[in-house]
Amino acid sequence: MAEENVKGTVAVIGAGVIGLSTALKIQEAGFKVFIVADHLPGDPKSIHYTSAWAGAHHVSSAGEDLEQREMDRETFKIMWDMSANEAKHCFMRISQEEYYEEEAIRPDGLEVMPDYRVLDKSELWAGSKSGVSFTTLTIDTAVYLPYLLSVFYSRGGKLIRARIQHISQVIDGAFSHKEEKPDAVVVCTGIGARSLGGVEDSDLYPVRGQTVLIRAPWIKFGRTLSRKDGVWTYIIPRRSGDVILGGSKVSNDWYFASAPFSGEKILTCSLVLKI
Repeated sequence: MAEENVKGTVAVIGAGVIGLSTALKIQEAGFKVFIVADHLPGDPKSIHYTSAWAGAHHVSSAGEDLEQREMDRETFKIMWDMSANEAKHCFMRISQEEYYEEEAIRPDGLEVMPDYRVLDKSELWAGSKSGVSFTTLTIDTAVYLPYLLSVFYSRGGKLIRARIQHISQVIDGAFSHKEEKPDAVVVCTGIGARSLGGVEDSDLYPVRGQTVLIRAPWIKFGRTLSRKDGVWTYIIPRRSGDVILGGSKVSNDWYFASAPFSGEKILTCSLVLKI
């Protein structure tokens, strides 16, 4: 991007999926962007950098939140196009089935998905009372993160590995070229915003999840069972042939290690979905 066409400089804090995606969108808007992050794609796995642990699939759980529904639709449209073009190695298009232990509310926000239909009672299993099927995609985050970073670099983006104690360090230009102050700072640190000086968002809390990774390249479909207690059992295949089985979901749980019992329970519950 020619300097005379640059609208300004923006700093993004954090280099997970959200941070990198945000940086790319800001670049597209004509701004020069640099990222400051303590953890980067390719680093050893850490609970402080959770993007690399994601399944992941695109299944909206916006429910009756119309604003979130619209954001989910736009995100899906962009990823669907990417899955057919330059980033297709990061995605896999699949058929997805969603089962619910209770009668699902209609419309559910998923009716805009390709090939959407409500499942007949004869098609339900695992103790479910309702269900839908549609076509969606999965994202192999271990591949997707380096891809996003490579695009960021190709557009002239700069990345600085650093641990920030206070947001004022970025605002005051400590990480900028010639200590020039950025015109804007975007915080994409996830739970890190709770402890980042100058932000310290005490409303944030972790939702601890645990998954199991298996090798099963013959699995080309996705399934989720939404239970009455709010926990999901799911199967998320990746293009690489790896499959994520899940999971657990515990709000405000700060325990940092995997629990063997949870792993065994996930494997047992996943069998209910007939993998």
